[in-house]
Amino acid sequence: MVSYKDLGLVNTKEMFAKAVKGGYAVPAYNFNNMEQLQAIIMACVETKSPVILQVSKGARDYANINLLRNMARGATEYAHELGYDIPIVLHLDHGDSFETCKDCIDNGFSSVMIDGSHLPYDENVALTKKVVEYAHKYDVTVEGELGVLAGIEDDVVAEKSHYTQPSEVIDFVSKTGVDSLAISIGTSHGANKFTPEQCTRNSDGILIPPPLRFDILEEIEKKLPGFPIVLHGSSSVPQEYVKMINEHGGKLKDSVGIPEEQLRKASKSAVCKINIDSDGRLAMTGTIRRVLDEKPADFDPRKYLGPAREALKQMYMHKNRDVLGSAGQA
Repeated sequence: MVSYKDLGLVNTKEMFAKAVKGGYAVPAYNFNNMEQLQAIIMACVETKSPVILQVSKGARDYANINLLRNMARGATEYAHELGYDIPIVLHLDHGDSFETCKDCIDNGFSSVMIDGSHLPYDENVALTKKVVEYAHKYDVTVEGELGVLAGIEDDVVAEKSHYTQPSEVIDFVSKTGVDSLAISIGTSHGANKFTPEQCTRNSDGILIPPPLRFDILEEIEKKLPGFPIVLHGSSSVPQEYVKMINEHGGKLKDSVGIPEEQLRKASKSAVCKINIDSDGRLAMTGTIRRVLDEKPADFDPRKYLGPAREALKQMYMHKNRDVLGSAGQA
């Protein structure tokens, strides 16, 4: 058993309470490798933002849970070296079973998500409660989910979204004891969040997605005043990176994300955690493609991963300052 406290990490309890009160959202950035982690820590130290380092099931398989745990320990020490001890959470994103959540808790994660949203309601409640009971023994916080997001991200696949039913949230939270709740109000996983038919086009021909269901969010806030709410699938899919990828050999079609002004509005409410993964993938892949295309003789990974890391850092700083409102809140 490895305690997250020995790694210099924190859970989400105090972090979320401050965010709800302060009207901002804590960034939850997914990482799989060293460059992504460096970019996240550099950006959040420079903007003095708390941060949640997210690890998906796919990242666990790719990078190894022991390496990831020690990378998180290194992240806390790296932040200190950079001059500011920001609060850092190591979080399991979309845990699919009790066993996966337990393994993460036993290996130093300070927060886990158990995603039973695809199950019948009573089964979701039972599974979530089981994870909560184990996690709380070790002061680990738990995120549950009601409602289903469409899209694809790692092992999470759903063809259709199902909005969260506000009538269920009080019962779910009281029966499970979760510390935060992920809801479905129109966000979606992946870089292709909406079909062109679901969108409108502005005067420049750019696809504009349907607005988020803030009416559902407001109903949930009324039923659970002050309770931490989470938005998954909240990448904005920056078109400059989509364009960069396509100009340098990529084939991304109809990639549409959540407008940043809608995320800023959400972060001023009870939404205190916003998940961003695809934007990081796009920034990294676009930059790497550009460097390799423009400098085909380069074969040193540092020559293309270094610029990709810098692009990630700048994007995360922008998110913290201009979208989530988390800058200066560490």
